[in-house]
Amino acid sequence: MTDPATVTAPAAIRACTLARHPNGLPVAGDFAIVETPYNGLAPNQLLVKNEWFSVEAVLRRRLDPGDSPYLAPFSIGDTLDGWAVGRVVESRAAGFDVGSYVFHYHGWRDYGVLTAVEPSWTSPRVIPVDHVQKPEYFLGALGPSGLTSWAGLLLVGQLAENDVVYVSAAAGAIGGLAVQIAKLKGHRVVASVGSDEKAAFVVDVLGADAAFNYRTEGLTAGLARVAPDGIDLYFDNVGGEHLAAALEVLRPGGRVALCGAVSTYNTAEADQPGVKNLFKAIEQGLTLRGFLARMYHDRLPDMRADISAWLADGRLVYPENVVEGLDEAPGAFIGMLEGRNIGKTLVHL
Repeated sequence: MTDPATVTAPAAIRACTLARHPNGLPVAGDFAIVETPYNGLAPNQLLVKNEWFSVEAVLRRRLDPGDSPYLAPFSIGDTLDGWAVGRVVESRAAGFDVGSYVFHYHGWRDYGVLTAVEPSWTSPRVIPVDHVQKPEYFLGALGPSGLTSWAGLLLVGQLAENDVVYVSAAAGAIGGLAVQIAKLKGHRVVASVGSDEKAAFVVDVLGADAAFNYRTEGLTAGLARVAPDGIDLYFDNVGGEHLAAALEVLRPGGRVALCGAVSTYNTAEADQPGVKNLFKAIEQGLTLRGFLARMYHDRLPDMRADISAWLADGRLVYPENVVEGLDEAPGAFIGMLEGRNIGKTLVHL
């Protein structure tokens, strides 16, 4: 934890930039660490020394050229960005006192120069830090990951009594929280993961009723074994073949919360396989609904009230995959895309 009394403004800010657009799975040479001079603050700005920033799979989509209004692509030489928390070192912005913790969107650098703006999804905001609400938790369980899991189940998926819930990528930051929230709400939860180690973790630590390694058992066989009577709600982090397999076992009136499609992130859009059995949604009266956490920004207080209580009494665990230092961030990102992480991937500075 940074002591603001010992921190002075830097001569330069180190940041991770996009050196070239990846071809498939990114490699180390696609990124570069650069320094730019720090020239002080303009009115209504603040300087934050980052302590933690989040590494998220969806960033992969922004490394390719494109025109998505949600995932604005990076150009060569751009500094990467994402969620971060740190402490104010200098401030010319009302409401941001030196020493206070700030949650913001200028990750992938050691210091962030932020502009105080009207509250929005990515605007900087002061956060309350204590022994339960740790700084890094605002990047995961109490932040976008937590809101994604909580809203995806309760608001998008309309979790209902006696639902059987299936979660893919269940050992990841969002999937792992979704498993636990569904269990805390009293449901049977089954899960798919990419290794036997993760399957054991999801059952033994996170509390899923059953899990399977789709790489060895296969999606059809795995789902038939863990959910022989079908499922009611699929929390989809993977897309592609996982979505197709879930459509085959969803019961009448079932729902799909479309959260992510990590199986396609390293594949050009023209080469991505389509889901060919969507008529199942018509036959079974299914609802497939995509969403972003920002769509439920107004429910952050409700989510944090629930998850803070579960963290405080030990009913919810928050596994972290922590790497140290900005230079290790590209490797952490690549490892996550390869499925090597369990829990939330964070960079500690």
